[in-house]
Amino acid sequence: MALSHPALVTQTGNGALASFSSGDRGLVAVIGLVAIIALVFSFVLFREVLAANHGTPKMVEIAEAVQEGAQAYLKRQFRTLSVVVVIVFLLLFVLPADNAGERIGRSIFFLVGAGFSGAIGYFGMWLATRANVRVAAAANTEGRERAIRIAFRTGGAVGMATVGLGLLGASVVVLGYTNNAPRVLEGFGFGAATLAMFMRVGGGIFTKAADVGADLVGKVEAGIPEDDPRNAATIADNVGDNVGDCAGMAADLFESYAVTLVASLILGSVAFGTKGLLFPLIVPAIGVLTAIIGVFITRARPNEGGLKTINRSFYISAGISAVLCAIAAFSYLPSKFSKLKGVGVDIDGSQIAQHGGNPAVIAIVAVLIGIVLAAVILWLTGVYTGTEGKAVQDVGKSSLTGAATVILAGISVGFESAVYTALVIAAAVFGAFLLGGASVSVALFAVALAGCGLLTTVGVIVAMDTFGPVSDNAQGIAEMSGDVSPHGAQILTELDAVGNTTKAITKGIAIATAVLAATALFGSYEDAIRQAVSDAAGDISNNTNFTNTIVSPNTLVGVIIGAAVVFMFSGLAVNAVSRAAGAVVYEVRAQFRNHPGIMDGTERPEYGRVVDICTRDSLRELVTPGLLAVMAPIAVGFGLGLGPLAGYLGGAIATGTLMAVFLANSGGAWDNAKKLVEDGIHGGKGSEAHAATVIGDTVGDPFKDTAGPAINPLIKVMNLVSVLIAPAVVQLSIGKDANAAVRIIIALVAVAVIVAAIVIAKRRASALNDDPAAAETVARVG
Repeated sequence: MALSHPALVTQTGNGALASFSSGDRGLVAVIGLVAIIALVFSFVLFREVLAANHGTPKMVEIAEAVQEGAQAYLKRQFRTLSVVVVIVFLLLFVLPADNAGERIGRSIFFLVGAGFSGAIGYFGMWLATRANVRVAAAANTEGRERAIRIAFRTGGAVGMATVGLGLLGASVVVLGYTNNAPRVLEGFGFGAATLAMFMRVGGGIFTKAADVGADLVGKVEAGIPEDDPRNAATIADNVGDNVGDCAGMAADLFESYAVTLVASLILGSVAFGTKGLLFPLIVPAIGVLTAIIGVFITRARPNEGGLKTINRSFYISAGISAVLCAIAAFSYLPSKFSKLKGVGVDIDGSQIAQHGGNPAVIAIVAVLIGIVLAAVILWLTGVYTGTEGKAVQDVGKSSLTGAATVILAGISVGFESAVYTALVIAAAVFGAFLLGGASVSVALFAVALAGCGLLTTVGVIVAMDTFGPVSDNAQGIAEMSGDVSPHGAQILTELDAVGNTTKAITKGIAIATAVLAATALFGSYEDAIRQAVSDAAGDISNNTNFTNTIVSPNTLVGVIIGAAVVFMFSGLAVNAVSRAAGAVVYEVRAQFRNHPGIMDGTERPEYGRVVDICTRDSLRELVTPGLLAVMAPIAVGFGLGLGPLAGYLGGAIATGTLMAVFLANSGGAWDNAKKLVEDGIHGGKGSEAHAATVIGDTVGDPFKDTAGPAINPLIKVMNLVSVLIAPAVVQLSIGKDANAAVRIIIALVAVAVIVAAIVIAKRRASALNDDPAAAETVARVG
């Protein structure tokens, strides 16, 4: 993400992009109109879902309890995060900018990005908590096809809102700021990423604390079904599905969309000039149209698996996107770089206009790489997490020898799948980079365009992701109400298993977008440094301190720290779930012990207590991982320098990619292995094999729904923070404004904040682990 670097100097000679023509402005306006169409279509799907039958009074009663808990949690979360948003908004005014207009615009659109991310999350939760009961009712009275339609169109409504708001925000910035749009877009992407990270971590802790606690006390200790109404954690479990998988993941995918657009628009303005600033908007606009098609054609056929139905829609919409993007590239982009208006200067000082390649061919091949990447990850994730795949079946078979072998088998699946997924992503990045030839700027733009190609599928991807928690909730409502026939219950069980796989797929695609966006941002990190060094000291060549390679010891230290932060972040998230789940376990045990009428159905559990525990603990626990993500790059950059910070980002991207896929796929494999056993294989429910897979599933819960998906926004937040602080680090390191004392003080303050947050978190853990009786008291009194 370049900050007024040399490559932004264009043929106009004034360091700014050539002014937009009336045709350019008209094109951006049309793209904005497409974004509005997406929002209108979202509303149409929203109305269709709410018009469906909402089931029996008992179903409605349970659904309303889930709605109340989810809304209460998000309101408290937004109050907590509003403080963070205001602080960051003020700090952005302090960071360097070329002029006051850029600084103000960047800060304002930080709020816009954060607001859009929060709105998408809230909308996803609100609709999902009303669709779940309708899916349960449809499975009971109208059949499998109708249930699939309602669940998928719920996700479609959220997906269209996601792409609509993302495209609208970027279009408004480009139309309003033209030359200064890249800098202002930094704020938009940073706002979306920051809020998404906190929502993903907080929602993930909530949902898995309730889920793990409910499983351990209900299934393992009390021997009752997963969503038995006698379990006080069941309502919290269903609430968690919505605040974690719906609100958290919707915000996560929105920020993936926003940050990828940010990287593409900035790099495009360098490599392709004005058309490079606009073409990345055209590609996702095409994605809006194909997503509408993908949602509409999703209809289950008789005797066809739900996953096959959803995958078919994805592949068809991706294929249409590829064709339309090719038409757009050859229609909009010229065949020679010399015909591009406002094309820039490459990093080595050469004119990009002298590039011998074909811009249209480079653009379409890059976009196709992104589309193919999404399709390959969809297939590969299904292989390792689908119930029909050998990997999950082997994990299920391992349950015959106990919980330990289930855990070992699931870990093996996660490790193996992470390698193949990482290699596929790396191949896509490298393939796109090769398209640039000798021009680094064109190569980086090609990587960003690959991300745009992947974005064409986001509308359908969000629909696939939301399908999972809606189906899971529907099954829970059906079991708690007891108003669903055995046939309807079987339909919901199937849809829940499909939803586990679709959620794993979307996590894989989300991390792929994170890597593509982060690679583009990371690749332009040097450009930001070069301009800052040039401004501070004039001749870059004399400043050898800023020429770093991976073999430099200080840069290698940054790589190690970046990798370590990913591990620490993951450990904090998993440990947070462990502590919160422990409090849930003590509460549910206490209710069973103190109210014996719960088990025979004469007393109603106190569901609200568990919801309160999960809400309190998740909001408290999300602070430490969030501070680590923001403060660690500040500590490295100001304390060790720009070379180690570059290494830090490289280490975080590489390790984060492998860790995120490992956690997501191992957790998905454990969950679906449990479902295989519950369907009657290897002894069925109540068997020793079932108990073993339940243990595996509880281990996998924080893997796949808390730590794993939170790494996706983590990578982008750290990249954006690094790019934003780079000019300030340079100013304090060289030239007339150099001040080593201030730089070290900033680094020490950042380290102190991280250490204090971790120490406080560890003390909470010690209090829980050392004194279970005290922990039980805490759980009951809050």
